[in-house]
Amino acid sequence: MVKITAAEVNKLRQSTGAGMMDCKNALVEAEGNFDKAIEVLRKKGQKVAEKRADRENSEGAAIAKINNDNTVGVAIVLGCETDFVGKNDNFVALANELAEKAINFNTKEDFLASDFGGMTVADKLVEQTGVIGEKLDITGFEKLEAPYVGSYVHINKIAALVGLSSKVANAETLVKDVAMQVASMGATSLSYKGFTADYIASETEARIAFIEKDNIERLRMGKTPKNVPQYISMAQITPEVLAKAEEAAKAELKAEGKPEQIWDKILPGKMERFISDNTTLDQEKCLLDQKFIKDDKQTVAEYVSSFGEVSVTDFKRVALG
Repeated sequence: MVKITAAEVNKLRQSTGAGMMDCKNALVEAEGNFDKAIEVLRKKGQKVAEKRADRENSEGAAIAKINNDNTVGVAIVLGCETDFVGKNDNFVALANELAEKAINFNTKEDFLASDFGGMTVADKLVEQTGVIGEKLDITGFEKLEAPYVGSYVHINKIAALVGLSSKVANAETLVKDVAMQVASMGATSLSYKGFTADYIASETEARIAFIEKDNIERLRMGKTPKNVPQYISMAQITPEVLAKAEEAAKAELKAEGKPEQIWDKILPGKMERFISDNTTLDQEKCLLDQKFIKDDKQTVAEYVSSFGEVSVTDFKRVALG
């Protein structure tokens, strides 16, 4: 029987992250051959991975990395099964190491197929599945390139990337604040121009139906019914729609007996209210139209414009689960 030294066991442990006994047993099985011992551990990982293939990776660590020039960013989620593992220092360190490597690849597939210490990233995940005893996988992968890129990570649960059109003064503050907005408020589009006609149509029908149903209950309970919007996005508010809304507002002012000479002072507020009431989808899902979380008296677009000649070019978000 080949004698296995503590130094050999420690070397294998440092290389794979496996426990002391697992490393010793692997070296014994491999008769002291280091490379074969790694293969033994890998096969163990494959067996564990097969048994846990149907498990959900609802926990893990969300990590963002930006290159030295602040022109490229990547956000990944290394998924696992339990919160206990997701908070483990070694697991988080592995997630950070993987993210550092991921920034060099444009797709998750290329990243998983890339080299990681003599094996592919995919094989490393299988190996660590055996070590940890939980299914590991890259459940989120997003990359962003722009003249200036920044990020925000919320307690390793959500990671967001934001690209700016240029590096203006205090760009670090701007990009972090907007990335925090992305992480917190879950926008899906930069602006309403990114919505498809089918999406807007289905959302309009669903939202109006929900409010109408809710109003039945509110009336039953003696409460004031909510306003049922005609529209939900600026994409639907054409010049013709605005013209009709203005005529309706004027008719309302006339019916109220308001002198025509003061209408110009009242109409802008009414039109602003009309647009607000009929763009709820934009306010929820469009980053630039959302209320800024640090100051809800302005939109994100207004906050960005306060930094000068700069715009948000794109954003990405990954999250656990």
